[in-house]
Amino acid sequence: MKITLITVGKIKEKYLRDAIAEYSKRLSRYCKLEILEVADEKTPDQASEVVENSIRDKEGERILKHIRDDMYVITLEIGGKMLSSEELAEKIDALGIQGKSSIAFVIGGSIGLGEAVLKRSDYALSFSKMTFPHQLMRVILLEQVYRSYRIINGEPYHK
Repeated sequence: MKITLITVGKIKEKYLRDAIAEYSKRLSRYCKLEILEVADEKTPDQASEVVENSIRDKEGERILKHIRDDMYVITLEIGGKMLSSEELAEKIDALGIQGKSSIAFVIGGSIGLGEAVLKRSDYALSFSKMTFPHQLMRVILLEQVYRSYRIINGEPYHK
């Protein structure tokens, strides 16, 4: 299975880069992982809805350039479906059994995902009703994908 993370913006903090590197290393025994970063747009303070939509659309165009037709696309959205770790593992396992060999997880920028990306999404996933910094969300997502593979393989993991 190939897992691709498509994310908006760069990771600035070393501790987050270190955590991403650690989970990337751990995941290498289970899947092929690729992390793609697209440039983010500067969002002015008190931006109007029109400006925010324009920003989401520009970031969305950059995201969509990396999504192939054969990818199963999972977007991270506050309004998406919340799954337990076991349910996420079942979802990833079921996709493999169904013949899906490539899953793309998409993490938007600070103001979310554009309409075109949302339309391309095959599944909307939520980790919480809370909002997390998108840089931290990358670490949380990688940890949960790693945990999913541990569950799929019947290996111990912390409950």
